[in-house]
Amino acid sequence: MADNPVPLATVAQMSEGAFADLIRSFSAQAQTDLMIEATRACEGAVGRRFAPFTQLPETHRAEGIDPDEYADSANLPMDLLGTLGRSYASSLGASSLVRHVWLNEYAPRHAEYWTYANLNITLVRSYGGTQPVVPAQLLTTSTDTGHVVFQLGLFLPVASTIQIKYDGGYQTIPADLVRACKFMAASIAVAELDPQLHSHDPDLLEAKAVGILEAFVRT
Repeated sequence: MADNPVPLATVAQMSEGAFADLIRSFSAQAQTDLMIEATRACEGAVGRRFAPFTQLPETHRAEGIDPDEYADSANLPMDLLGTLGRSYASSLGASSLVRHVWLNEYAPRHAEYWTYANLNITLVRSYGGTQPVVPAQLLTTSTDTGHVVFQLGLFLPVASTIQIKYDGGYQTIPADLVRACKFMAASIAVAELDPQLHSHDPDLLEAKAVGILEAFVRT
């Protein structure tokens, strides 16, 4: 398969229990493909990415600003770099600068197992011109919300375009997602083997997987 994510549950995990009988007639490649397909089905059920991914592209529009962060508000404490950045932005006539963006993919649960890496951001400014954002211009990237905070004074006017590529996902797969993936894989396998097999109803198995995944649904 061209799509080759790290599966939420491995073939070995699928073969540890009663589901082993479902896939014993599958070839080794078919078993691997089944776990990949089940992983993507779990992600599709909730509209989220779980498996580790590399350089996922996203585009965001820079919108609004917290009133507490206007350049002419109360004297906010800042370091030398922040002061220089603010002076540069002010010299260009920008009074309302965006400081936040939220990545689409983050850990809705078990944030301790989620990792971000290689965050590449390019700003396409509404005033014209582009600029890559270096790591020193980012204050935080939160695994539990996907919240990225830009350094105070970075020249990012409202209505600019923020182009992002980044690595992320669960580096350690939470146990409940492993179970959901096994249910989903069993559902797919049963549907192929015998859709009328009452002892392994594929709809019931899928419902069990979706029931686990409800906690991850994007709101």
